[in-house]
Amino acid sequence: MLFTFPQLRAQNQVLKKAVVDEQANSTTLKEQLKQRDQSLRRQEQEMDSLSFRNQQLAKRVELLQEELVASETKGKKGKSKGDSPSQHGLQTQSVFDEDLQKKIEENERLHIQFYEADEQHRKREAELKARLEELEKNAEQHQTAVDGLAKKYVETIERLQGDKARLEVKAQSLEMEAKECRVRSEECQQQLRRCQTELRTQMKQSSSVIQEKVPFNDTKFSDYNSLNVPAHNRRHQLKARDVASQALSFIQDLVAALLNFHSYTEQRIHIYPLDSSIEPISPLNQKFSQYLHENAVYVRPLEDSFVQLYQSITEDTVTALETVVKLRDFASNFSSYTHFLQKILPYQLKSLEEECEAPLCTAALTAKNQELQSDVKKVTSVFEKLQNYINLLALPCVRQDAMPQTSVAAVFTQLAACLHSLHDSVKEMSKHYNQKASMEQELPTVTQKLCTTTECLLGSLCSLTSSTGKIATFFSNNLDFFTSSGYSPRGSTVTLNPLQAESMLANKKRAAAFIHALKRPRAPSVPYSEALSNRRVLTSSTESREGLTQQVQQSLEKIARLEQEKEHWLLEAQLGKVRLEKENQRIAELEAQLAAAALGGSPDSQRAAAAGAPPPNHEEAEAEQSPAGQQTPTTALCTSLVGMLCTTPSVDHVGDEESREQLIKSHYMCRVGELTTQLQISDSKAVHFHSECRALAKRLTIAEKARETLSEDVKLANQKITHLQDELATTKRSYEDQLSMMSDHLCSMNETLSKQREEIDTLKLGSKVLPYSGSVHGGFRGKGTCWNHLRGSLSSSSRQRRGVFLSRACSCTHAHPPASRLRGAGCHLF
Repeated sequence: MLFTFPQLRAQNQVLKKAVVDEQANSTTLKEQLKQRDQSLRRQEQEMDSLSFRNQQLAKRVELLQEELVASETKGKKGKSKGDSPSQHGLQTQSVFDEDLQKKIEENERLHIQFYEADEQHRKREAELKARLEELEKNAEQHQTAVDGLAKKYVETIERLQGDKARLEVKAQSLEMEAKECRVRSEECQQQLRRCQTELRTQMKQSSSVIQEKVPFNDTKFSDYNSLNVPAHNRRHQLKARDVASQALSFIQDLVAALLNFHSYTEQRIHIYPLDSSIEPISPLNQKFSQYLHENAVYVRPLEDSFVQLYQSITEDTVTALETVVKLRDFASNFSSYTHFLQKILPYQLKSLEEECEAPLCTAALTAKNQELQSDVKKVTSVFEKLQNYINLLALPCVRQDAMPQTSVAAVFTQLAACLHSLHDSVKEMSKHYNQKASMEQELPTVTQKLCTTTECLLGSLCSLTSSTGKIATFFSNNLDFFTSSGYSPRGSTVTLNPLQAESMLANKKRAAAFIHALKRPRAPSVPYSEALSNRRVLTSSTESREGLTQQVQQSLEKIARLEQEKEHWLLEAQLGKVRLEKENQRIAELEAQLAAAALGGSPDSQRAAAAGAPPPNHEEAEAEQSPAGQQTPTTALCTSLVGMLCTTPSVDHVGDEESREQLIKSHYMCRVGELTTQLQISDSKAVHFHSECRALAKRLTIAEKARETLSEDVKLANQKITHLQDELATTKRSYEDQLSMMSDHLCSMNETLSKQREEIDTLKLGSKVLPYSGSVHGGFRGKGTCWNHLRGSLSSSSRQRRGVFLSRACSCTHAHPPASRLRGAGCHLF
């Protein structure tokens, strides 16, 4: 914006100058238009005066004619009086005839001048109207341009003001960033110095350790370095697999195109030059078709061997010329296909010669067949070159020292050049086949079968051309990858040994197993938003830690109390069991005594009955214990929060007062337990509310602090806003002052220019009016004797009136007076 503002300002000045110039041109054109209007009015006045004088002359001529007629009648009457009056009448008649003849000639000349002046006036008026319309259009266009430029200027000013404010804010932010960057740079420099010092110390330590501990550096000598095992290059393997997959797709296209080409060539041999369905073909073509029929045996293995080569290249293998064993199979299959092409080459050449010997073969077809023969030879020779280079590339996997490392790049380069030459030769062959097919279609004996076969053959050639071109471009694009050594010991260019490749893979497997053993499953992480919310909850709950500790202490005290009560009740339960057993024994003895008393037997029988009586089971004991607990309770110890209550054992039935007292005690005990639980609940609620109140108070303090910080930020923002508003007001005021000064300057310049133009126009008008008035009077003087006679007959008052009329007509510049008014004024003057 800083660069565009002065450019726009300069453009604005240029546009202002252009507007001022256009305004000046418009004013000059308006002045010229006024002058033209004045001249038109003068000419109209002259035409009116001339027409009026013409009418007067016509009346004068009529009067003279009447006088002549009257004089003739008088002459006829006075013939009898004598010769002297007749002579005098004849003299006067001759004078009048001469005068009349002069007047007629004068009248004709004035008519001619009047017609010419009228035509010139019309032409001039049409030209001035067209010029006026053109000038009005130009003025409208200039006005629209001026309005558009003014709007654009205002928009640019507003945009530049906004850009200025934005740039000022940006400059301030950049200054702040620059300060921060300076601070950071100083910190980085300090860190760099620290790092340099640390690195120096580490280098000294490592160099001392190397000098003390390392007996020799094996990377310094190439012989020792060649024994080192290089690192596994995973990126190289992925790139190799990607390149192999692309090459496989191109090879598949090439194999399909070659199969189609050989198959359609075989079909064409059976159709042209002799149709095998009508007459047998030549033995040469039969042999050629037999060889072509076997093309799949040689072409299909190319694709299969390359598929095996692609499958052998994986991420866990080492891809180099020394380790790619499947490349040898592909090279052998390619050699067999090249031998196949060499075998069918003479038959193909002889077949083309037979086509040339056909009776309907023209000279152009013969030339095309000869070109095809040269193309077939070129293609076969290019395939032989490719075979040689592919065999060279397959040699290192058989014998490591078969080809030096420095020759690998040259072999790949020559292979790329051969692929390009193969594409060019196949393209030439396709072009010549196309031309030959177009010529064959013009022959009268061409069948539809031959046309379709030729079209299929041309299609196979097009696909072969495209596939070879793709292979050539692909190989050229990846030539750097092919020539680069992906695997070699560090700091050495020695080729890779298969034993080194095996040890490299073994080391890779060990490293992968070690890394896999080191890997541990990560702990489940918490999302960032959830962690923030948890942090807020934790910060809010830290204030209630003391309340929680109090609650924990109280709960621990209650737990201890409850444990004591539990132990007490366990002891009571054991005592109750002992008492129950004693009571059961006593009841059993009483029952035995009662049974013995009822039977009335001897003591031995009673003892036998007591011994044979079964002991009461647990259910009967409980059934007997429950009424015993209600009526004859045993000695029991009852402890609670209130105290310990003891009941004395009694065998007799308990009275009403004791049962009532027991019920009251149990009721109060239940009530006391409920009240204790309610008290515990209320205590826990109070502690919880207290902790919540403390947390809320802490949050309130944090919110007040945040409010204070926000109020300070708002104050700073308001100060910045007021500062920016003041700057905006000052910039706006300065721009307005500049604009007002520029407008005042333009107005003063316009005023001075208008004054100068008015002075120039007045001077021009003064210089033009003087010769014009002289020419008008001269014209009036040269009108002839008739005009002298009429001027002499005019009175002085009429001359004065005519002068006043002419001055008024010259001073009028805003409207054209109608011809009727001028004529009326002229009649009044005359």
